[in-house]
Amino acid sequence: MIDLQAVIDEFCALVRIDSPSLREGEVVRAIRDRLAEMGVVAEIDGAAEAVGGEVGNLIARVPGEPGAPTVLLNAHVDTVEPGCGICPTVEGTRICSAGDTVLGADDKAGVTIILAALRHILEEKLPHPPLEVVFTVAEEIGLCGAKALDYDALEAQMGLVLDGGRTMGVITNAAPSAYRLAWEVTGAAAHAGVCPERGINAIRVAAEAIAEMPLGRLDHETTANIGVIAGGEATNIVPERVTVDGETRSHDEAKLEAQKRRMIDAFEAAAERHGAAVAAEVTRSYRSFHVKHGEPVFDYAWRAAEALEVRPQAERGGGGSDANIFNEHGIPSVIIATGPADVHTVNESVDAGIMVESARWVTQVLQLIAAEASA
Repeated sequence: MIDLQAVIDEFCALVRIDSPSLREGEVVRAIRDRLAEMGVVAEIDGAAEAVGGEVGNLIARVPGEPGAPTVLLNAHVDTVEPGCGICPTVEGTRICSAGDTVLGADDKAGVTIILAALRHILEEKLPHPPLEVVFTVAEEIGLCGAKALDYDALEAQMGLVLDGGRTMGVITNAAPSAYRLAWEVTGAAAHAGVCPERGINAIRVAAEAIAEMPLGRLDHETTANIGVIAGGEATNIVPERVTVDGETRSHDEAKLEAQKRRMIDAFEAAAERHGAAVAAEVTRSYRSFHVKHGEPVFDYAWRAAEALEVRPQAERGGGGSDANIFNEHGIPSVIIATGPADVHTVNESVDAGIMVESARWVTQVLQLIAAEASA
C-alpha cells in the first residue's frame, strides 16, 4: 500500500529544500538519508567537478531477481529559478507553491515517486529486478549530471525516467535532438547624436537576423527559439556589441540541420549587409531517441499500465531529458508521467494522487519484469 499522505509529506519536505542547478548538495544528502532508512546504500559520484557544482549524482544499487535485466530508475534533483524558499500549499491532492516560486515538482515529483515505490517494494518484500537508482544533478541546465555519469560502471539494460507530464498512463517514448546556438555581433561604436553614421549598430544587425529566421513551431516535429539578447551601453551610443542565445530542436535530423543553417545564415547575411562581424558558437545539446513498440522497456510500461486498468498512451516529447542521454549510451529508456502541470512557472502544481498512481505503475513494471524472469 502506497500511502497518499506519506507521499504528500515527503514531496513537501523535499521541495522545501532549495536545490537550484549546481547547488543540490542538501537535497542529495536528504535523499541519501531516506535511502539509508530503507537499508539502501547510495554513493555520490564525481560529477560535481565535471558540472561545476557542489555535489555529484546519487547512485544506489538494489539487488533483485537473479536472471532479470537490471533496470535504471531516474529522476533529477535540481529545479529551475525562482526555486528557493518554496512554500508548498496542499488543497486535497493538489499541491502548489505560494505563487512567488516554482513548485519544484519538476522533478521532485519524480524523486518522491521513486522513493515511494522503493519503500513499498522493500517493505512488502515484493519481487523486483536488480535496480540502479540514479538521481542526477544539473539536468535543467543541459542534462549535465546524466552526461557526466560513468556509463561503464552501469549495468542497466533498460530505464524508467520519472520526469513526465500530468496524464497518468502517458509513456513518452520519443524526444527530439537539439542544438544551442550563440552569436556575438560586433559593429562599431559612435555617438548616437553627433556622428551615428560612423557607427555600426550591432543590435540592429541582430534584430534583422532574428526577423529573417523562422521561429516558433516550424512543423509537427521541429521548433526554434531566440531566448536571450544582451548588448549596448547607453542610449546615446551606437551599440558596438550584442550577444544572442537561441536553440532549435527536431525529431528529424535533416530538418534540425537545415534550421540550424538557416539561423546561422541569417546572422551572417545581416552582418555582411552592415559591415559587422559575427561569431557563432553551436553546441549539440542532446540527440533524439525513439523507443518503439516491441522494445522491452516500452512493452513492460504499457502492459503494467493495462494491469492497473489505466489506458496507456505513447507520446512524442518536445523537450530533452536525461532519457536522451541514457538512450544515447545504449540504455533504452522511456519517460513516464509524474503528475505536474505548468512546470517552470510560478503556477506549477502537482496532483499527489497521480504521484501515488505513478509509484504503483513503477512497482507494477518491476514486478512484471521479475515475474517473467523467474517463469
